[in-house]
Amino acid sequence: MPRIRGYVFDAYGTLFDVHSVIEAGREITSDPAALSLLWRAKQLEYTWLRSLMGRYEDFWSVTADALRHAIRRLGLPATEAQVAALLDAYLTLACFPEVKDALARLEGRPRAILSNGSPRMLGAAVASSGLGPLLDHVISVDAVKTYKPSPRVYALGPEALGIPAADLLFVSSNAWDVAGAKSFGFQVAWCNRSQAAPEELGVAPDHEITRLDQLPLGSSAGM
Repeated sequence: MPRIRGYVFDAYGTLFDVHSVIEAGREITSDPAALSLLWRAKQLEYTWLRSLMGRYEDFWSVTADALRHAIRRLGLPATEAQVAALLDAYLTLACFPEVKDALARLEGRPRAILSNGSPRMLGAAVASSGLGPLLDHVISVDAVKTYKPSPRVYALGPEALGIPAADLLFVSSNAWDVAGAKSFGFQVAWCNRSQAAPEELGVAPDHEITRLDQLPLGSSAGM
């Protein structure tokens, strides 16, 4: 098995549970799960569309636009204060239960986030969850003004860590992100929490797990 000299994590859906916003959604709907699902789907769709159109807006703006669309589409009454409260929930997302122990287990190797999130959003989520001491780098796509799965985004990981992509394990719960990272040249682990079907994009992950504490341990030598 190729050596693993460092780990690069997706943030949303991998470390942080994007559907922990459901509780905040109860303020405007009796079905906050449906709101959360549509909001997340449009959030991702807007990143891809903006990348293709060459019309970058940071992830906070994209997240706000996706929320407003979801509210309109579901016909929900919501005040500006309620919209703002829902958006603020993204700054304090809960991390999955095993995340802290999983990151601590990898100590001795660089651990980084590489995310669509804006620097402000990532900084707030990392601080509120207490993950800061367990991470060596927090990298935002804002540095290149486009979104995953652009190769320009994935290139930020090896650049920040000073380690070739082939010696890094990229970890994501999003199958499309797994395909993008593998195509770029990372080793890849798919954290398939929901037992989803793989994407038909001609690439496969090197590892498939259901929890982050199942990640393979790499060598810290030669770094």
